[in-house]
Amino acid sequence: MTPADMAATHAAAFTQSRPWRAEEFADLLSMSGSFACGDARCFALVRVIADEAELLTIATHPDHQRLGLARALMPLWQAEAAGRGATRAFLEVAADNAPARALYLQTGYEAVGLRRGYYPRPSVTASDAILMALSLRPSTDR
Repeated sequence: MTPADMAATHAAAFTQSRPWRAEEFADLLSMSGSFACGDARCFALVRVIADEAELLTIATHPDHQRLGLARALMPLWQAEAAGRGATRAFLEVAADNAPARALYLQTGYEAVGLRRGYYPRPSVTASDAILMALSLRPSTDR
């Protein structure tokens, strides 16, 4: 999967916000600790720094939504992050993105913070960002 593939999927999936450009994906992927999982139908972009993993974005092309692809991808990127030394995963999600919030809650994430008015929206009030976290340690280590 190329940065151009990622940008095309991101643009199709994120119609309420500015999609990321191929150059932005290429820059992020060139950073130490960054990696992607998935394919052009559904991908996750992640960065591991020290013992923390951050889900930078996850996107499913609209033609492939509601097939369980993002749900199946969650444990894959988390396992890769844990293999790179991460013990905790973080993400942020727009409060008005009910499908993504449901996915994260179903996969064990808990809300740990809030950024008010973080996501600008055209013609409507900006949406809050909910910060969420999940331990990547085996259950015996928690």
